This record gives sequence, C-alpha cells and structure tokens, in this order.
Amino acid sequence: MKAASMAVLTLAVVVGGSLAATDAERAALDAKTIVLDPGHNGGNAASPEKIKKQVPAGGFRKDCDTTGTATNDGKLSEHAFNWDVSRRLKKLLEARGAKVVLTRRHDRGTGPCIDRRAAIGNRAKADAVISIHADGGPAGGRGFHVIHPGTLKGYTEPIVKPSKRLALDMRTELTRAGLARANYIGNKGLSQRTDLGGLNLSKVPKIFVELGNMRNRADARRLKSRSWRQSTARALRDGLARYVARD
Repeated sequence: MKAASMAVLTLAVVVGGSLAATDAERAALDAKTIVLDPGHNGGNAASPEKIKKQVPAGGFRKDCDTTGTATNDGKLSEHAFNWDVSRRLKKLLEARGAKVVLTRRHDRGTGPCIDRRAAIGNRAKADAVISIHADGGPAGGRGFHVIHPGTLKGYTEPIVKPSKRLALDMRTELTRAGLARANYIGNKGLSQRTDLGGLNLSKVPKIFVELGNMRNRADARRLKSRSWRQSTARALRDGLARYVARD
C-alpha cells in the first residue's frame, strides 16, 4: 500500500474512533443526575449573622457559607460568575438528556449552608456533583484548579476514588479547552483537601472547580467574557460526560 493511502486509512481510523467516543459520551449523560452547586450567593454579604452560623463540616464545624471574592475592579463578583456559569452548564447538560439539580434557585439569596449543599447532592443520589467557583488568590498567580476530597475517616472513604477520577476527567477537558493549570496552588491543576464541608459531607462523587483567579488581571479578563464562560461551560459538560461514560 502506498504511503499516502496508508496515511488516509490511519486518519480514518483515528477520526472514526474519536467520533465513536464522542457519541458514547453524548449518550452517557442521558438520564444521569448531575447536581450543580454555584458557590456563595448574592445575599451573603448582607446577612453576616446567617452565614457565620456554625454548621457540621465533617467532624468539625465551620461557617455556614462565605461571601466569595471579586475582581480587583469590583465589576464582577464571584457569586454572580458562579451563577452564570452554572446556568450555562445546566442548559448544556439538559440538552444531552441529563437531569440537573441546582443547589440554589437564583443569585439574590443567602446560603445555602455548606452542609445543606452537600445534602442536596446526597438526596438527589447524584451521579456527580460539581461546585463551581473562581478563586481569590495572589495577584501574580493564574489558572484553574480542581479540588477533590482527601480521606477523612468516617466521612469520605467511599467517594475518594470516584471523585479523583471525576477531577482528572475535568482537568483533561478544561485543559483541552485552553485553560491554563494553576501556577500558584495545587499540583498540575489538582488539589486534594479535607477541610471543605461540602466535600466531607458528600456521599456521592463531588469536586470543586476554581475556574480562574479573580485577583489576576489576565484571568479576570477571561472570567468577564461571556464567550469564555460559554466555552468553559462546554468543557465542564464534556468533563462530566467523560466521567459518566466510563464510571
């Protein structure tokens, strides 16, 4: 066989395999239950007495919730960013047949508390839960990172491995979409933690995604972009599809 013909054949096999994988991932989301947890809330700052309430966090207690961060110019709050990306992702997932549950209904309320957020995912018996955030790190640091639960005896043992797989799949798709891995925190875009009640109290696979650093000028510019948020929402959808397709 001539070299040119072999090259065409090889390309056809590769492309065919890629298409087959894409079809499988599309089908995989159908009838799956995905819980989206937009971090923080628009009314938190005005209700300190509510969000400072101490709630269970996995063998210890923490504040009910926090206000989140914002860009240095104050033009974009984290809670609004989280809500916008979550709504975009919800539409994309539902278009693939997934059942989507949000932990809050709008961006004007308070909370819910971290234990309540975990309970929503547990009650839904979610196939996966993703808590959507943006970080408030040092101004010189940029990039995304995915937080997954570490082992906390009596709490996280059943979800550590599947959550790690979810984190790896999400990292793959976010990287493929062109997002840079964080250069100031974690290891190659991943961070394992045992201090987050939202992870510690989950009984289903769950991760947090910090999609960029709001305090970094370059990241902030992207976080403000509607087109960037839409393409990032597609990457989040594809990360979830990759995970449930092989789970």
